[in-house]
Amino acid sequence: MREPSGEPEGALILLHGRATDEHDLYPFLDFLDPEKRLFGITPGGPFTDQPPGGRHWYAVKEIGYPEPQTFAQGYEALTSFLDEKLAKRGIDWSRTVIGGFSQGAVMSYALGLGKGRPKPAGILAMSGFIPTVYGWEPDLASRKNLPVMITHGELDPVISVEFGWRARDLLIEGELDVTYLESRMAHTIDPRVIPELTEWVRERIPPPGRPPRP
Repeated sequence: MREPSGEPEGALILLHGRATDEHDLYPFLDFLDPEKRLFGITPGGPFTDQPPGGRHWYAVKEIGYPEPQTFAQGYEALTSFLDEKLAKRGIDWSRTVIGGFSQGAVMSYALGLGKGRPKPAGILAMSGFIPTVYGWEPDLASRKNLPVMITHGELDPVISVEFGWRARDLLIEGELDVTYLESRMAHTIDPRVIPELTEWVRERIPPPGRPPRP
């Protein structure tokens, strides 16, 4: 967890990808919120027994289709952890951006779009996909106008760029506010898009008293 420089104006949650850990995206808190206005959280996935090591949010059987049992366990662990941390700080989900890379992007979609879940200030999905998995489905009807930033590398050999296209098209059809950035990169975060991501986060959680930019 990264403390803000003063009273938190909201929260920024970043979820790591497969086989890394909670330290992986911690530096990105400062990249995306350089003024330290926000309470930052980079949780670690609950599973450490999956190949090739590191932490995982669910077991991988087929790209796009998480293994249902571990996905449900990871989803429950993550929602409980984050709800508790935000409530303890008195920060509402409406002033919280949740994002992640690869598996972390999948879980960001799951929490941000899940039925019965509170609506966040925005979803930042980097090189991921909206999961197709038993027991979960996106609730787009209650997410109209929700800001979603999608980034994907057109040369991604791990999670094909087609998954980024599918997510973009589904969310646009559901009338969410989608920004899509694609660059000539593989399965990684393109450093050239970070300034745009930083501005997007700033607009999603503006200072108190100023509404988010449309």
